[in-house]
This record gives sequence, C-alpha cells and structure tokens, in this order.
Amino acid sequence: MPQKKSNKKSLLTAKQKEEIKVEGKNVVKKIKSLIKEGNIRRLTVKDNKGKTILSLPVTAGVVGALIMPPLIVVGAIAALITECTITVERK
Repeated sequence: MPQKKSNKKSLLTAKQKEEIKVEGKNVVKKIKSLIKEGNIRRLTVKDNKGKTILSLPVTAGVVGALIMPPLIVVGAIAALITECTITVERK
C-alpha cells in the first residue's frame, strides 16, 4: 500500500499575504502595531496608484530604524501624503 505524502511542509513554508488599506495619517501607527505582532516577514507600503513607497523585511526595518532613519522617514512621509495599502507577508 503506498504511503500518503504529508503536506505539512508546504503548509508551514507557504507565505501568507494580507493587504490592509490605511489612511495616510494612520500608516505609521499601523506599521508599528504590525511589527509588535512579531510574525511579520516583510512589509510593503504602496500608494493608491500601486506604486511601492517602501518595501522592507521587518528585521531590516527594526535595524534600519537605528541605522538608516532617513530611509524610514522618507517612507513615512510619502505614506502620509495619500491613502496607502500595506501588504503584510507573514511567517
């Protein structure tokens, strides 16, 4: 009798993506709350036309807040200008 193949590995390695629409003034607050959740791999912020404003792995975002504040500030300012979509890639 053939053995059944388990798909546990594919379920564990599959990435989950979620898109969240946020008003510009709430983008920074939402990003902070998502990072606090701790199960985020990557965050991407896009404007209402679909142009990527900021895309970073969360670990780089945390380190980048210490090393490259201008990059974070530019992303935050651009996000504040318009309504944005935050794409969250979870573990």
